Amino acid sequence: MKKIVLLIFSLGLLGRQGMAAGDPRLCVDPRVDSLIDRMTLSEKISQMMHVSPAIPRLGIPAYNWWNECLHGVGRSGDRVTVFPQAIGLAATFNPEALERTAGMIADEARAIYNRAKGTPDEGRQYKGLTFWTPNVNIFRDPRWGRGQETYGEDPWLTGRMGSAMVRGLQGGDPRYLKTSACAKHYAVHSGPEPERHEFDARVSDYDLWDTYLPAFRTLVREAGVSGVMCAYNRYEGQPCCGSDKLMRLILTYEWGFEGYVTSDCWGISDFHKYHKTHPDAATAAADAVLHGTDLECGGDYASLAAAVERGLITEEQIDLSLRRLFMIRFRLGQFEPAGRVPYDTISGAVISSSEHRAQALEMARQSMVLLRNEGVLPFRMGRIGTVALLGPNADDGTTQLGNYNGIPVENVTLRMALEREPGLRVIYYPATSFTGPLAEGPEVEEVLEAIAGADAVIFAGGISPLLEGEAGDAGNDDIKGFLGGDRSRIELPAVQTEWMKRLRGLGKPLIFVNMSGSAVAFPWEAEHADAVIQAWYGGQETGTALADILFGRYNPSGRLPVTFYRSTDDLPDFRDYRMEGRTYRYFDGEVLYPFGYGLSYNRYVYSALRLPDAVEVGDSVRVSVEVRNRGRRGGEEVVQLYVSRRGMVSGRMPICSLAGVRRVWLEPGERRMVSFAVAPEQLGGVDERGNRVVMPGRVRIWVGGRMPNARPERFGDEPLAGELVLTGDRLLFDHAGNPIETDHRK
Repeated sequence: MKKIVLLIFSLGLLGRQGMAAGDPRLCVDPRVDSLIDRMTLSEKISQMMHVSPAIPRLGIPAYNWWNECLHGVGRSGDRVTVFPQAIGLAATFNPEALERTAGMIADEARAIYNRAKGTPDEGRQYKGLTFWTPNVNIFRDPRWGRGQETYGEDPWLTGRMGSAMVRGLQGGDPRYLKTSACAKHYAVHSGPEPERHEFDARVSDYDLWDTYLPAFRTLVREAGVSGVMCAYNRYEGQPCCGSDKLMRLILTYEWGFEGYVTSDCWGISDFHKYHKTHPDAATAAADAVLHGTDLECGGDYASLAAAVERGLITEEQIDLSLRRLFMIRFRLGQFEPAGRVPYDTISGAVISSSEHRAQALEMARQSMVLLRNEGVLPFRMGRIGTVALLGPNADDGTTQLGNYNGIPVENVTLRMALEREPGLRVIYYPATSFTGPLAEGPEVEEVLEAIAGADAVIFAGGISPLLEGEAGDAGNDDIKGFLGGDRSRIELPAVQTEWMKRLRGLGKPLIFVNMSGSAVAFPWEAEHADAVIQAWYGGQETGTALADILFGRYNPSGRLPVTFYRSTDDLPDFRDYRMEGRTYRYFDGEVLYPFGYGLSYNRYVYSALRLPDAVEVGDSVRVSVEVRNRGRRGGEEVVQLYVSRRGMVSGRMPICSLAGVRRVWLEPGERRMVSFAVAPEQLGGVDERGNRVVMPGRVRIWVGGRMPNARPERFGDEPLAGELVLTGDRLLFDHAGNPIETDHRK
């Protein structure tokens, strides 16, 4: 059973039978117990589904648990602030800025909730405070359509960014949650989308603990996330929401999770309809609850009454789940009198406020990654009087909003932003759809003739959340290269490259802007375009942010949170969840662009790497490096630290692993010492049982503006490298991250 926190003082002074559930003077736990004691079985069951009806006699208001805020409050019907899609937020490599962003999202959510009170909108879907965000699945394969919702392929970065989102959403009040965050989809979940309701993911304990679970553990053990969503798929033969290992052993026992668990929507139905692991809805519902799935998004929990009658579950066992659910609602302040919760005063004035719009622009700027620049950027006003703008994403507001999005007051496309540039003439022509031509034959020649006098050509292409996304949302089944929300090929649609080849023939500077939620293979553009910008799905300020970068008002600083492979042929079988040959940590082939890569209009030079020659196993390591801005403009450098023990200790190890990130602003010519503290467990690896172990021996450390082992002739200066020796006896960490075996003495 899950650990239940009891407030001893309250229980000792007050008898449960005499408590009024609505009395805010009482501590939360006894009020929850009092409420549950007075509910009938049918009333209890009604509160365990995402559409929870009101129970007027007990003062329980109607509530809908389903809400989304992946990169802004989603689907509420209000005009909200839409920040870059999650994968773009990851490209900022900036947890501090993401936490501020999440706090703004939570403010807008509270304002929407407060405004709905006492109106017909109260209790409706997308008006509540329980958000099924963030998605901390590992983006192991670029073909997965929902990878855009994640923070990329690295477990450490995903944990840092996901934790920032949780802290910002939940706020810092010791008693009340501003909103409730939820870590999803637990666990070993990343496609294929068309098979998610029946797929059985199987991985070694090594991959489970080295790749798939660390971010979830970080959110549960460190960030205090209040909710977890279990995934659709099976894991080792059992549905994730009914998994002995994932739910009982790890989440409950080893991690001591005390929040609530929800199913993915209609995921419990999968038990008996598609996984075929359970004979009927009652058996599936009872088993899910017994495994700790407290809430169902769907309707199978209506069969829990029958499950009680059949002896599959007891009412007391149902009470445990109900208690966790009401603990969340009480912590959100839903049973408090108006004005008692500090967030009650947040008004609609914060929604799409000037401060929030400015943050959306800043995050869009930070998210964009300059991948190539042959000296054509930034544009110099006076030399660029006319720009030809082409491509399917040049003026497509739908693309830049991503999925699970809200609707902003204004959604600035690249065309809109360029047409606002003083003195700039814009010749616009879409040229292609995402996958097919819009013009052929003589019309193409007319377009080329019309833009021949332009000073530069921008092709804004890529793909769209209408092509990659969740199964059922992305309508791509009849388009070559796409299927059921996923992609079957990662190459840029050929029609876009064909157009860019024609544009290149004009002899004008060619800038390729790629919008996508995932890695796209575009080897021709990487070699022949004069500049390449990865713009992701940049939110409501996409166009403004791009214009700021193109004209040098912002110095690009984004970094890739995923590997850009050269070809689909470089990828293992999509259905194979083994990490061998996947992501920068295990792929040792040539890439189009490496994880952590991104250019600036400056050159940053690293020197004076300092780290100790030796430390004892169990000690943290202090690493510092000097960074100098050799450019003519101020800018931010993303300093990255990587660790490797591959080839230095026996057993399976990543090629290297990200272990630290610092964003630093440097004026022209400025030098700064940047320091990192590398935790003891980051100097080790995972053994075949899934325990993290730190062994004596050598450790290699790199610090620079990108990952090591990428080709210096293509990607710039190699990071500085150093080596230290760990002395003493090995240190073993359990699955909760606690040291459990050591002879090390401080």
